[in-house]
Amino acid sequence: MSPNSDSILSQELSRRTALKALFGAASAAVLFGLPARAHAAEASKETTDKLNAAQAQLDEVQAQLDSIANEYAALANKNAQTLNDIENVQGKIDDTQAQIDEKKAELKKKRNDLSDRVAASYKSGGTNILSLLLASGSFEELVANAHYVEKINKSDRDAIEDIQTIQEELDAQKTELESQKADLEKLKDQQTAQMQDMQAKQQEVQTVLNGLSDDVRELMAQRDSEILAAAQAEEAARKAAAAAAAANKNNSYSGGSSSGGGSYAPGTPQQNAGSGKQQAVVNACYSTPSPGQNWCAAWVTNVFRNAGVGYFGGNACDMFNAWCYSSDRSALRVGMIVADSSHSGTGAPGLIYGHVGIYVGGGIVMSNEGAITSKSLDSFISFYGTGSGVRWGWLGGIALS
Repeated sequence: MSPNSDSILSQELSRRTALKALFGAASAAVLFGLPARAHAAEASKETTDKLNAAQAQLDEVQAQLDSIANEYAALANKNAQTLNDIENVQGKIDDTQAQIDEKKAELKKKRNDLSDRVAASYKSGGTNILSLLLASGSFEELVANAHYVEKINKSDRDAIEDIQTIQEELDAQKTELESQKADLEKLKDQQTAQMQDMQAKQQEVQTVLNGLSDDVRELMAQRDSEILAAAQAEEAARKAAAAAAAANKNNSYSGGSSSGGGSYAPGTPQQNAGSGKQQAVVNACYSTPSPGQNWCAAWVTNVFRNAGVGYFGGNACDMFNAWCYSSDRSALRVGMIVADSSHSGTGAPGLIYGHVGIYVGGGIVMSNEGAITSKSLDSFISFYGTGSGVRWGWLGGIALS
């Protein structure tokens, strides 16, 4: 039978496990622990195009599989109704047969009673019907005696005729019910054959879907590997530039000391708090562009870095697990991240990585959905809370209020 929503979810979660195993904890930490740039590291256009095409094909086949599943479910319901109808008709046939048997027994009894009376009359002599008719002295007497005999037996004949009529009606009713049952049996066989054909089609489509899932997983791995390599190259260049700048500074101020309590190095969380930081995060939400589709956590990272709060790496799932601790709306504050670790609304990426946004106040959550969007908290929870549920908290554990 076609997979239901639970089995599809199970497959997607297995895909998530496979991806995590593929990258490993160390590589994932490197990939998501690197500082986000204004233009995030990207995979090659060829890999991205192949992945988008494979994902589109996967979605198309999945839609076809869902359609088959829905058609099968509808046909299975019709088949169940047909089986109920057959059962009901068979019950009526059984009831009718019982009535036929009852009338047959009643008819037999009436006939036996009439036969017994005739036999008794014959044995008593002179009073039986034949003697009565033979004893007639004239034609008129014969007619009168015949009328008398007719009157005596009329009630018996009427009873027998009534029973015969009822029996004939019941026989006709049974024949009609058996015809209905035969038609229903034929319909049931047709529906069963259709369901078998749909099961075979479902297996074919499922095989294609499994192959496409493997292709998408491999292309996702290739894409992320390319992004990792590009990000590592950028990080190496940044460190080299920072080292060169530090060397120049030491050469210019040898023997001196800097004032101001130290400087901020990207990647080091800063313990800032206060309503000013909340406003800075909100302002950064509106000014920070999208780094691309499926990079919701990278956008959040960029927002907090641009707001001067600090750098916090990880994907949406990591942020959810590390910093989102509450679903109490009274505890929600401006500047908190709002996230889930897995949802079914956006397919494999959502199931594997979840989604994260930022609460900007007024019941609004902003997030990167390919474009930067603003959703009501209720809408955000309704869409992204279908799997692990939505929670919120302070990113990095830094309370901004």
